[in-house]
Amino acid sequence: MAHTHSIPSLDEQFEFTADSKRRLIIGGVAGVLLVALGAYLLASGAGDHGHAEVAHEHAAAEGGHHAFKWTTRLWANVWLNCVYFTGASVIGMFFMSYNYLAQAGWTAVFKRVPEALPAFLPIAGILMLVTFFVAGHDLFHWTHEGLYDPNSPEYDRVIAGKHGFLNTPFFVGRIVFYFVAWYFLWKKLRDFSLQEDLHGGTEYYEKSIKFGVAFLLVFGVTSSTSAWDFVMSIDTHWFSTMFGWYTLASWHVTGLAIITLVVVTLRERGYLQAVNESHLHDLGKFMFAFSIFWTYVWFAQFMLIYYANLPEETIYYRERFSGYGGIYQAPFFVNLLLNFVVPFLVLMPRDSKRTPIILKVAAWSIIVGHYFDFWENIMPGTVGEHGGFGPIEFGMILIFASAFIWSVSSQLTKGNLIAKNHPMLEESLHHDI
Repeated sequence: MAHTHSIPSLDEQFEFTADSKRRLIIGGVAGVLLVALGAYLLASGAGDHGHAEVAHEHAAAEGGHHAFKWTTRLWANVWLNCVYFTGASVIGMFFMSYNYLAQAGWTAVFKRVPEALPAFLPIAGILMLVTFFVAGHDLFHWTHEGLYDPNSPEYDRVIAGKHGFLNTPFFVGRIVFYFVAWYFLWKKLRDFSLQEDLHGGTEYYEKSIKFGVAFLLVFGVTSSTSAWDFVMSIDTHWFSTMFGWYTLASWHVTGLAIITLVVVTLRERGYLQAVNESHLHDLGKFMFAFSIFWTYVWFAQFMLIYYANLPEETIYYRERFSGYGGIYQAPFFVNLLLNFVVPFLVLMPRDSKRTPIILKVAAWSIIVGHYFDFWENIMPGTVGEHGGFGPIEFGMILIFASAFIWSVSSQLTKGNLIAKNHPMLEESLHHDI
């Protein structure tokens, strides 16, 4: 029989304090200064760790080499962070939607946390479009017109065969569709949730189920196509039929880690007192399970390519493992360490999933690890031997993280922190496993 526990009040208003805002502004300014420093070092040649003597595997694979500009690394980092934080944002909607579809009750007491994440989508979408229009020619090899002209020395038969899908108008149209569709469906669910607080009943809950299902149908397709567009199209010759699942798995576990970290942090600061050890346990199980799922997809993709040993497929891993003087080899293993080994070992015991400090360690490992995951996917194809970790990388993370936290914090202030008229709230308050 489920146990009961004392709940002080269901009326909780999150306060986005002036001190919190000041810290985020300081973080953002520090990020801008680091990016400026990194840009200066790259422009002067001091921050470029490229290896001129290294064979340009990627350039050869893509059918030609174009002179590298230091600004490419700057824009590659903007694109990388857009992709990473887009995933972190949209997974909030994904989490809400499949819980609505399952009519799951246990998440009701903290549902406002995942509900707040997609508010960042417009920022990421606008920045992504700006990046593509400004630097798309440097980041995406397929944008070079000569690749499609049989009379051009740059003509590439393989890439020309993909021109129906990889062309600028269609690519931009898809990006706009992704963000508009995701954001529109999130706004509907968000509005229903806030209206439910005011009026109660089941009307808004039933509407939320319908729109949640609609999102799942849309996301079932766009999660894969956006992965192809945002990441896989950078390495235009290479393809993987598992890449959509791979990116979704990476986004999903990152979003789960962020949700868990926010819930635990709010609870430690006196909010969400209705969240009990059983809620934390389930969040820990989600992180544990989907870390293993990501590893399964990672290994399945790697194993099939390794076993087949086809040059057009193995080049992807050769670049990351032994190419460009080996600069991507260490992150290759750090990726596996932080995204599988640490969460697997840390979250395996039952008690660890009920201990806030251990959940935070696992969540941070996943959040940092999957940044490495996307860095490893994006940087070799955009900057090649000029990649690395320097002021630009750390500064860009600070800027995006500060903006993302600001966006989420602002959303949390716009409604009661607990969905007090949610039909499943009573079940959630007495959640016990």
